Amino acid sequence: MTSYDALLLLSFGGPEGPEEVIPFLENVTRGRNIPKERLEEVGEHYFLFGGVSPINRLCRELKAAIEADFAANGVDLPVYWGNRNWAPYLADTVRQMKEDGIRRAAAFVTSAYSGYSTNDQYLADIARAREEVPGAPEIDKLPVYADRPGFLEPFVDATKDALSRLPEGARLVFTAHSVPLSQPNQELYTAELHTAAQEVARRAAPGAPWDLVYQSRSGPPSQPWLEPQITDHLEELHGKGVRAVAVVPIGFVSDHMEVKYDLDVEAADRAAELGLAFERAATPGSDPRFAALPRHLLEGTS
Repeated sequence: MTSYDALLLLSFGGPEGPEEVIPFLENVTRGRNIPKERLEEVGEHYFLFGGVSPINRLCRELKAAIEADFAANGVDLPVYWGNRNWAPYLADTVRQMKEDGIRRAAAFVTSAYSGYSTNDQYLADIARAREEVPGAPEIDKLPVYADRPGFLEPFVDATKDALSRLPEGARLVFTAHSVPLSQPNQELYTAELHTAAQEVARRAAPGAPWDLVYQSRSGPPSQPWLEPQITDHLEELHGKGVRAVAVVPIGFVSDHMEVKYDLDVEAADRAAELGLAFERAATPGSDPRFAALPRHLLEGTS
């Protein structure tokens, strides 16, 4: 751990006002030729919440929790925060780190899994930001952490809590962001998701049946993506006689927009239409066990 002189919290970013929604979505989709009409359609999800994504607030809370964990455990490292798609932009943060005399930092990203969009793209983000800042500090991305107790234990407790609010015999449904089947390292991503879901299910509801499904698909219908989508799966479960579901967003570390809208609005509404009792488990967020993960990864422990 002494080889680093800073920690970088690296996340996706999100708008913090209605006027920022479309520019943010243009950043996210740059180079993909997404029609303006589609961006406006997605933008309506944000406008339901006042045009504000929770993700930046959640990153501020996580940053503060990491700093508190460092202070409580004698770790003397400053914590910086940068985003891929919105302020504070990663390159600006790297520039500030350089001005502050940081020479080598470890990066903790708000994504627990391997895969292209969940790991490889963050490595590319780091490389690109360093290219923009002459003399930038070295930045090493910390390992993926989908199998670490600091990530899994909050989900176990949250799953138990969701189940406690449902009738006995509720079905466990784990969700993660869908990706194209052609995406690099997609099979590793799905394998890690399955392992994480299996462990949470084993500890939260031993012997209970569970499923792994997907959400937040954004590609054209002609392109194969990971399936089933959660709303389709809810319909299938209803047809099989299931009457209650506990949805666990195992693919996410915080309650950002794709959890708040795609699950708390879209999936919850579909469940209500079907007459399914529905509860959604919380994500780790700034849980102290999750906030301790950067320190444990720096120490090389779980």
